[in-house]
Amino acid sequence: MSHAAPAAVADPRRAALDRWLRSIHPGFTPACPLGSDASFRRYFRSIRDTTSHVVMDAPPEHEDVGPFLRVAAILRALGLRAPEVLAADPEQGFVLLEDLGDRTFTRALAQGMPEEDLYRIAAGTLRRLQARWAERPDAIAPEADRIPVYDHSRLLDEARLLVDWYWPEVHGTPAPETVRDGFDQAWREVLHRLPELPATLVLRDFHVDNLMLLPGAGDAEGCGLLDFQDAVIGSPAYDLVSLLEDARRDVSPAVAQAILEDTLAAGPWSAGPFLHHYRVLGVQRTVKVIGIFTRLARRDLKPAYQVHQPRLWRLLEGGLQAAELEPVAGWFRRHFRADGRPCAR
Repeated sequence: MSHAAPAAVADPRRAALDRWLRSIHPGFTPACPLGSDASFRRYFRSIRDTTSHVVMDAPPEHEDVGPFLRVAAILRALGLRAPEVLAADPEQGFVLLEDLGDRTFTRALAQGMPEEDLYRIAAGTLRRLQARWAERPDAIAPEADRIPVYDHSRLLDEARLLVDWYWPEVHGTPAPETVRDGFDQAWREVLHRLPELPATLVLRDFHVDNLMLLPGAGDAEGCGLLDFQDAVIGSPAYDLVSLLEDARRDVSPAVAQAILEDTLAAGPWSAGPFLHHYRVLGVQRTVKVIGIFTRLARRDLKPAYQVHQPRLWRLLEGGLQAAELEPVAGWFRRHFRADGRPCAR
């Protein structure tokens, strides 16, 4: 008995994207899927006259391409290698981009490139970004003024994702108000004690999956930047801890320590305040990501990220040893074991 092939699933947005590309130039080939990320965005490739392009599909009901366009323009004005925006239709949520290739730092690591070499390139890129931000020309001020500030309220809102999503996942019920209040109080105490540091542009997802190794990459100039639409103005320690305390891969402790020491030696800040930020924001980021990965599994039906939870809890256990984190560490000791399971009641 013969069986008919299953009908292709309709994809109206992909069809609209192809129509948009042809409206720019009839020579664009039909978009070929590249993949998606932890948001609603999808990415495609299209060829025109033998030149490859990347196309972002960001459904407007879920995503706003405005921040991506704004930050891309800022990064390029600072001399960083963000992909050039070749065309954009914010109303439809389509963006045509320069194609930076396929060689993410993650792939380069898998291909055998030395970990320390890659992480030095990444850290050098970060130092270059921060130095150029400090000297930024007045021409980018209007766009820079629209970047949100990573203040204590925003940091606390992000940390709450753990009690919003992870707590119900392991307890089966929402967190009681007393638990939430204790969590908030602990974090406010920790954040209030952060010393002053000069604010900088923070990309927030600065890790090897979002860094591209470009041809001839011998230093920071050869590092391409992706996934920066959530950029904020905040601590110069945040992106470094995002790189070295990666939620998705184990970074060699020796490499992480060497990069951290290099950064402290080259940076314009005192080591004490910078390391205070590094430790506090590392724990804040880990707590946030535990909540985000749980939300991706439960709300967005993307369970693959849950494989990283054991690493996140190991990072959290290490981070909570710092004296600066004692109020938050106390909250976790009352409610969770080191492996993320709830304490017996």
